Amino acid sequence: MKKFITILALLLPMALFAQNGKVFDSKTLPSKILKMDRKYAIYLPPDYYTSERTYPVLYLLHGSGDDQTGWVTFGEVLSIADKEILSGKVTPMIIVMPDGNTGQRGYFNDIKGEWRYEDFFFEELIPHIEKTYRAKTEKRYRAISGLSMGGGGTFMYALHHPELFSSACPLSAATGPLTLDEAKTYYEKRGTKTGDAAETEKYFKRHSTLQLLETVPVDQIKSVRWYIDCGDDDFLYEGNSLVHIAMRKKEIPHEFRVRDGAHNWTYWRGSLPSVLQFVSDAFHQF
Repeated sequence: MKKFITILALLLPMALFAQNGKVFDSKTLPSKILKMDRKYAIYLPPDYYTSERTYPVLYLLHGSGDDQTGWVTFGEVLSIADKEILSGKVTPMIIVMPDGNTGQRGYFNDIKGEWRYEDFFFEELIPHIEKTYRAKTEKRYRAISGLSMGGGGTFMYALHHPELFSSACPLSAATGPLTLDEAKTYYEKRGTKTGDAAETEKYFKRHSTLQLLETVPVDQIKSVRWYIDCGDDDFLYEGNSLVHIAMRKKEIPHEFRVRDGAHNWTYWRGSLPSVLQFVSDAFHQF
């Protein structure tokens, strides 16, 4: 009996450990496009190492001033994802958190095409993830979300490539300049290299959520399930509300959530369980 209890005592921590996912926050991949190594963090679900199955993937983007560890350290992605998966509310998934802290603000190519982060994301990062990990590769099993600057990246990536994502969940998103004049002022303040007026206008139209809602075919936008969440005290509330109104006018189905809160991690930690459930529903519906 004593021997049995001893064996049980040894096995119990192993069993409990097997019920936890894992986060690696300093993975790297070489980028020919950016001419440097880029970091990313990745969450692997509790049964990743005990199964042979493939998993859907959520790309989760951080905000300005953070890096790939933001969602790990401040967003508590490990404990929140584990809790939602083990409760049965969320399907096991891989969560990829790329490092957008590059010295170039944002997840986009620059106006001159000299810094091509968006090209890196689609041409190098996604293929790397799908080659390195047991990730499903179809649109229906790929989703994207992010906060603030990463919310802006979520809008842009899903609108630029609606054929790649089943759902998109921008949180407290930077939706881009509302007018061309705003864009010009914004670029000047940032010291962004701009070309002639036509080039500047073209860049603005490609990086404004409201402009893209006017130019991207509605049926393509509707092919993505949308979950938009912004606090009522958030300084980005206006842009998110205008996107909601524009989607309503075009009869684009979407969820629009306004909760009590501001532009901070307390709000985004509260958002993450709903995001995981929303993208999980998308993974199951098709």
